[in-house]
Amino acid sequence: MRHIPLFDSRRALGAFALAFLAVSSAAAQTRTVVPAGSVILVRTTAALQSASARTGQTFETSVEESVGVDEYTVIPTGSRIRGTVTVATPATRQQSGVIEVVFDRLTLPDGTTFPITGKLTSTDSAERRQIESDPNARVVLVGGQGGVGGAIAGAGSGRSTSSIMQVLGSLLSEGRDVSVPVGTILAVELESAVSLRRGGRLRGTEASTIYTAAERVRAAQQSLARLNYYRGPITGRLDNATRNALFAFQVDRGLRGTGNLDGRTVQALGVNVGGDISGAALTASQAAVVRRDAQLLTTRQRSELAASNIGRLNPSRAYAQGDLDLWFALSAFADNAAIYEQIVVNGGNRNAAVLAGRSLASAARRVDTAIQSARASAQVQNAWNVVRRQIAPIDSGT
Repeated sequence: MRHIPLFDSRRALGAFALAFLAVSSAAAQTRTVVPAGSVILVRTTAALQSASARTGQTFETSVEESVGVDEYTVIPTGSRIRGTVTVATPATRQQSGVIEVVFDRLTLPDGTTFPITGKLTSTDSAERRQIESDPNARVVLVGGQGGVGGAIAGAGSGRSTSSIMQVLGSLLSEGRDVSVPVGTILAVELESAVSLRRGGRLRGTEASTIYTAAERVRAAQQSLARLNYYRGPITGRLDNATRNALFAFQVDRGLRGTGNLDGRTVQALGVNVGGDISGAALTASQAAVVRRDAQLLTTRQRSELAASNIGRLNPSRAYAQGDLDLWFALSAFADNAAIYEQIVVNGGNRNAAVLAGRSLASAARRVDTAIQSARASAQVQNAWNVVRRQIAPIDSGT
């Protein structure tokens, strides 16, 4: 049996770890977090009635509008959110019907599912104030109270059904069932953040986009403070105080009260979210491919010049200026591609990635100039054409 030397085993393990980290980092760059507290508007796809609902019954809702986070779509229109009935009490002559639901699964149009933790909330100002008055409230639908199929009422923090009934008290006096027709809009509030794959990049300000970047939240807080809706510190954090201020502003302006810093709200507040530099950036995996191919191409050119790893050239060979210019240009491009990959992978500043892409494209044009004066082989020319196609999205000059 062949034994791998310890040194080689460690080196192989290290290479595997680096590869794993690179893949993990690239995957992280393609995901976006929808923060806790975000409200998603959905429509019911089946009727929900306290007269017939049963505890444990599930039902589907359809996402009303595509939801984006900052620059990317994450929940397209047509996605589904599953609800589960946790309390179902039919009406009697003395007591109204009650339904409590939670939301536990998001299904995207392609069938991909994600677990979520969501609760029912309201876009109505009176109902929302009632809900917000008790952060531990269990939100239930009560028959005969108007509103969404029967009022949404904060029903206290008790766990048992009987404790809910006690808290609701006189709200149950109508003696009518909850009836939520097909197509009713419900508001689902995420109780915990959810990480989703990025979809297409948004163009301009989308109505349902949720803005979470600190500088945008900070600008919204400043505008809300000037309008006397927000009295807290300017932190850039989308906390409960900021969400409450956003909700109050939305209701007063006739917008859907979600508490999200969404596209409609930033426009009404006059917050500038168009500060991004126009242009594209490669994904982390695309940048890695460009860097790798550029390095391989530099190695090929050096080999064709019969140059050693330490730059020693063949003393008996006659070299042309163009051949050395191409080697230098390719080497510089490969170094630039490595820097560009780091900028994209580490993320945090899209504008910087766009600008870095322009710099990389400029380095590519220097290779274009050099290759025209060099005696480049067909293999080098073909390989460079492949790299050129790879960076075409970030090179406005091509």
